[in-house]
This record gives sequence, structure tokens and C-alpha cells, in this order.
Amino acid sequence: MTFTTPESLSIIAGRGAYPRVLAESARSQGVRRIAAVAFKRETDSIIEKVADDVTWVHIGQLQALLDALQSFGIPQCVMAGQIKPTHLFNVRPDKRMFELLGRLQERNAETIFGAVGEELRTVGIQLMQASLFMESTMPPVGPIGHLPPTPAQWDDIRLGLRIAKATSGLDIGQTVVVKEGTVLAVEAFEGTDAAILRAGELGGPGSVIVKVAKRGHDMRFDIPVIGERTFKSMRKSGSAVLAVEAGRTILLERENLIHLANRLGVAFLAVSMDEPNEQQEVNHE
Repeated sequence: MTFTTPESLSIIAGRGAYPRVLAESARSQGVRRIAAVAFKRETDSIIEKVADDVTWVHIGQLQALLDALQSFGIPQCVMAGQIKPTHLFNVRPDKRMFELLGRLQERNAETIFGAVGEELRTVGIQLMQASLFMESTMPPVGPIGHLPPTPAQWDDIRLGLRIAKATSGLDIGQTVVVKEGTVLAVEAFEGTDAAILRAGELGGPGSVIVKVAKRGHDMRFDIPVIGERTFKSMRKSGSAVLAVEAGRTILLERENLIHLANRLGVAFLAVSMDEPNEQQEVNHE
């Protein structure tokens, strides 16, 4: 099915650079009007410079979110950017969110955001894939930075991919950190950056980070995203390699990330969830 660029687009804007980059990309591809719902104490205020209309709401105020989106009069919406994980326990939900949470037996990013997507549908708003307008930022298999992994680091990448395959259906995160054949950290509720830092505390410098999307992942939300903050965490932990899943990871401001990887001496590449074959290793090594 051919995608037709909409004239208008709403963004549910979380934290980080992703909402801004998405808005700029959508604008460059022909979207004329962009409206955003932003979260107080979470979303970067720069969203007001790239969107035509912005309504600020508190996290957990589902009715206010729906009212804002309806007021925009835009039928298509994209979720972009993260919500700090601990906010899931600190929010003060309104009646509609309280009822939504009460219907969920499991509470994680997929179940909560999926339920929010259903709420959007009931008011005539279609939640689109989070990668909309971002396809060019999702790298194919191959090197991204200039430094290739060593043979030993390739062993750790393959181990990280095997662990990611085994855990990808358990809703416990997208990142695995390995060093010299030992799994130092598997991302849990704390998020990617905290997992990277935890691995550095446990194993010291030289770790290999593998970040993937889980199997059967709902691409409307929580797509793996790599931005400058990831590299700041890697610098603090002394990480040596970042391997992301090809075609299913968004790189925010790619050239800046390449510069950071090269400056830090980090091997930065995109891999398939299938174990790299001999030809792929030759191409990278």
C-alpha cells in the first residue's frame, strides 16, 4: 500500500530529541501543519519552535491528552520520545487513565501505550507507526562508524544477539551488555542508559552493547532510538562497541553520532538479529 503524506500530523511528544527530529523530518517531507501534545517536566520546550500548535498536559491525564488531540482536528498521530520509566509509578492518573490501568493485568510500555492507542481510536484518531517520516534514519546492515569490532568483540555481539532473541518476548527491555563472553546487564525497567552504566560498574570498560527491537514489536511506539544521550552513557561506562538492529533502530542526528563514536573510539554498526555470517564478518572486520 502506497503511503500518502498527510497535510497535517499530531505528535504525542515525550522527552529527548526524537519529537523535534520527527517534526522537522515530517515538515521536510511535505507535512504543512504539525500539532503536538507535550508533557510538563518531560518534553523539551523546543517542541514549541517546530510545531504550529502545542498543548501541555501532565503525564497520566489521559482525558486532557485526548481532548487536546481532538481539538487539533487531525486524524493521524505519532508517538515520539520516551517517558521516564519511574513516572509510571509516580503519575496521578485521571479517571480515564485510572480505568485504563485497571483493565491491564500487565503494565509495561507495550500494554500501556497499546491501550492508549485504542483510546485514541475511539475518538477517531489513528496512531501511526513511530518510524513514520524517519525511515531514512534506520540503518541497513553494515558499519556506521569508522572503527570495526575486533574478532573477540564480534563474539560478544553474537552472544548479545542470542540473549536478545531469548529475552525479546519477555518485555524486559531492548538492550544487552556483554564483555568477554559474560552478560553484564540486560535492560529492565530502568532503561537503556541506566543498564549501560550498571554494566560499566560491574565489568569496567570495554563492554559491547547490543540494542534491538523485540520480536513482534508494535512499531507504533517504543522503537529503539539512539541519540547523543546513549553515547554519553557509553563514555561514562567505557563501552567499546554499540551494535544496533538494522532496519529497526532510529539514529537521531546520525552524523553527530558517527562523530561521537569516532571520537570515543567506539565501534558503531548495524547488525541483523540473525547471527552474522562469514561474509558479514569479512565486510566489517
